[in-house]
Amino acid sequence: MPDTAVVTGAARGIGRAIATRLAREGWQVVVADLDAAELATTAELIGAVAVPGDTSTDAGVRHLVDTAYDRLGHVDVFFANAGIGTLKGLDASDDEWTRTLETNVLAHVRAARHLVPRWLDTGGGRLVVTASAAGLLTMLGDAPYSVSKHGAVAFAEWLSATYRHRGIVVQAICPQGVQTRMLDGSGPLKDLLTLDATLTADEVADAAFRALAGDEFYVLPHPEVGGYYAQRAAHPDAWLAGMNRLQQKLDDQTRQTTTSTPTQEPA
Repeated sequence: MPDTAVVTGAARGIGRAIATRLAREGWQVVVADLDAAELATTAELIGAVAVPGDTSTDAGVRHLVDTAYDRLGHVDVFFANAGIGTLKGLDASDDEWTRTLETNVLAHVRAARHLVPRWLDTGGGRLVVTASAAGLLTMLGDAPYSVSKHGAVAFAEWLSATYRHRGIVVQAICPQGVQTRMLDGSGPLKDLLTLDATLTADEVADAAFRALAGDEFYVLPHPEVGGYYAQRAAHPDAWLAGMNRLQQKLDDQTRQTTTSTPTQEPA
């Protein structure tokens, strides 16, 4: 079993849970996040090395990887976990699209650029991407998130197909509803995201840790996602019609909320 890891987006949520599980198992861990204060709390709690910064940028990723190698000697597993959403559709600005794609897709590309050459020189390594069930299905109410998570899965698939014979293991974690701050802030989407069981971040971390014992590409903390993915591939029109029915329910909920909210008359 490997024993060193880097976890991005580790200040809270799934990232913190993964880092905590690894540390509990005796791993040496480097954690990264934009939120330096919360990251320091995580690092202190689990005995990890904190590297605050923006891992969506090339400079941020390079600094993180270089620091990890300096402190750990080597990096067995890189958990590309950091991700953001917008809760917007066509109203998302170009800047919001860019930021989401930078964080949810290009951060993984940049991490691979700095890690894969080192791993090829030393016999292998493992990149684990937190891609979300949205990367296999879709995410109603958030076009940039849905598109970027599909992109994250596509890039992870390409990496696996290209380098697996050279010792590079790539895996994609694709959970549905998880009890995190992102879920709490999802507004009317929360009911949709919790149609199936809602897992804790620790449960997702447990699934991620178990997956390290093998090399299966998809890690599905919600097993039902595999069935949805198969249905989507086999019957795309029926699946899209079903998703549209869910969208209509969301539209109805939004209208009801709007009409039931009292307006304040000016004094």
